Amino acid sequence: MTTPDTAAAPQISATSAPAATASGASAAAPATAPGRFGSLGPVGLVLAGGVSVQFGGALAVTLMPRAGALGVVALRLLVAAVVLLVVCRPRLRGHSRADWGTVVAFGVTLAAMNGLFYQALDRIPLGLAVTLEVLGPLTLSVVASRRALNLLWAGLALAGVFLLSGGGDAGDAGSGGHGGGGGGFGGGVDLVGVAFALSAGVMWAAYIVFSARTGRRFAQADGLALAMAVGALLFLPLGLAESGTKLADPVTLGLGAAVAMLSSVLPYTLELLALRRLPASTFAVLMSLEPALAAAAGFLVLDQSLTAVQAAAIALVVGASMGAVRTQVARGRKRPAS
Repeated sequence: MTTPDTAAAPQISATSAPAATASGASAAAPATAPGRFGSLGPVGLVLAGGVSVQFGGALAVTLMPRAGALGVVALRLLVAAVVLLVVCRPRLRGHSRADWGTVVAFGVTLAAMNGLFYQALDRIPLGLAVTLEVLGPLTLSVVASRRALNLLWAGLALAGVFLLSGGGDAGDAGSGGHGGGGGGFGGGVDLVGVAFALSAGVMWAAYIVFSARTGRRFAQADGLALAMAVGALLFLPLGLAESGTKLADPVTLGLGAAVAMLSSVLPYTLELLALRRLPASTFAVLMSLEPALAAAAGFLVLDQSLTAVQAAAIALVVGASMGAVRTQVARGRKRPAS
């Protein structure tokens, strides 16, 4: 998924998740030199960040037999929170009760989103999980835009879901989250995993809303760092309940830290560098490629192959996400002239 814990945006409209991430990362970016990562070019940085997120998700799946889905989430949130708190050093004083209420709600949403998504990854292929999750912010974008053209993007997304559900004869069923691509929802794909992925999408849409509110109340990425800490504190008991002392195993800790770095810290850094030279609208369109990148990571790391119908379904959802982003951007450009 688009690194959902990338930035708390000061000015996020109710768009797709990629657009929200773009706004937040742009606002939080410090005005320092791009550094050696900048040699990749802004588009290369965005794509590298997306690859990092999805391969982090694939690594998380390989860690689940050792630590459990809840344990992996706990490790990811804990390590990411520690890194963000050290780097951002958020100010704890001078905030109102409403400020703290907002950041706590943001942290709860962030924890729920990650927990639900990793439960989906434990049951269905990575590419399908990300594709289904994207439907949450895509629906938010379509509803918020209130433009007739968005009915087209909604139709494309629904067509993709129809194909994923087996309506397009998805072929032979495969295994679930840890194995091959599987068939449609009625042909071998775990329905509980599908429900978890769709629920994660709902929380992703909620994440966008609370990210915007938090960004308006906290400077830079302070709100994100505090929300990540809230999420880690909430999830750590769940991770300990499921995995216990397994989380203290050095190998498990190391792999969990790698998941956190690949899925949160590294993508956030790359996105900040990219947004210094790349328009947020272009960034959002590139981030719409996440389902395709997830499918590639699932194939290369987890041997999760897709049928031609499933690949077409993912392409439809990617196209719908790109279209919704572009429609929202076009609407924003026309607004000042009205």
